[in-house]
Amino acid sequence: MLAIKHNALNIQRITRVRKRAYHDIVTLPSKKIVTASGPPGYSAVSGNTVTVFGCTGFLGRYLVAKLGKVGTRIITPYRDEDEVRHLKLMGDLGQMVRMEWDLRDEKSIAECLRHSDTVINLVGRDYPTKNFDYRDVNTLGAERIAKIAAENGVSRFIQLSHLNASETSPSKFYQSKAEGEKRVQEAFPDATIIRPSSMFGYEDKFLNNMAIWPIWWKLNNSQTTVRPVHVMDIAQAIVNIMKTPQTPSVVNLPGPSTLSYEYLLDLVSSVTLQPPSSAPTLPKAVAEALASLGNTVWWPVLSPDEVARRYINDSEVPGDWDLVGITPAEIEDHAITYIRRYRSAANFVRPVVFPPRPQAAVVSHVNPSSSWRSEG
Repeated sequence: MLAIKHNALNIQRITRVRKRAYHDIVTLPSKKIVTASGPPGYSAVSGNTVTVFGCTGFLGRYLVAKLGKVGTRIITPYRDEDEVRHLKLMGDLGQMVRMEWDLRDEKSIAECLRHSDTVINLVGRDYPTKNFDYRDVNTLGAERIAKIAAENGVSRFIQLSHLNASETSPSKFYQSKAEGEKRVQEAFPDATIIRPSSMFGYEDKFLNNMAIWPIWWKLNNSQTTVRPVHVMDIAQAIVNIMKTPQTPSVVNLPGPSTLSYEYLLDLVSSVTLQPPSSAPTLPKAVAEALASLGNTVWWPVLSPDEVARRYINDSEVPGDWDLVGITPAEIEDHAITYIRRYRSAANFVRPVVFPPRPQAAVVSHVNPSSSWRSEG
């Protein structure tokens, strides 16, 4: 009897907490009303049905997890079934719908999004392969998805781009991203373009790559500056944008500080407790030749275009973090979490002492709770 009464009290408490309120109502750009209901967490009903193209990628898995936590029904298109299995656990029973698709198959794209009110395209290619080059994915693929979304009456379209997207950039990757933005906005005029800078987190190609291949980050004498941003902040920003009835056509989301590769290599060395790399700085021509040779063996090693990107500073456009209601995290707050595994067993639990920041570092947002202090 006590157990029954206890369960009844819990049900009443949950019901009382989840009474509908004004903030549970969201008006989509199409004027459709979406109303959240139910208990908090996975068993809630957010009212949204979202298709996340690129859900198996680095950002995609964190975005799907955040959408699942608020009870969103999510369509998860995939090419390889093994890469999407873990997403099934990120939502309640029946909320995660897996569908096979191909970027060049318009019928499969339409099937994946025809029941959705929101489509998020995270598909991108930062190195070319024999099947897909930069333009195939970042430009033509993005345009195709946006066009089909518009034809099927989708209310909101969110496109992932890059902070450095520019049609005049020496990088083909940044060129294709800029052209993709333009074509998406032509196909879906109310689309929202998200422009993050380089993202860090678990399984990233940023901090982990610096810990494994520091020589490739010494190009340009390590003087290139970047504005690294936490992948979890970008995922939460996209979720918050979905709750906002009207958003600008372009939302810039750079990291809070501008840092050089030199400082970041010192940061990785201090966290992993590994000595700094003594390898010489490669001339650009040599690096491009080695990258071309490496691509003939295994594509993700390093592409010549990525060598070009190592010489391009991140754009200093101001961030739109106030718009999404987030204070972005400093990289020092999370570095130990993601690259502690590169320490030796003897040094695994030693505290971290971060290198001093250079005077030239630009802090664009200051988080009062952030001190990038020594951590254990």
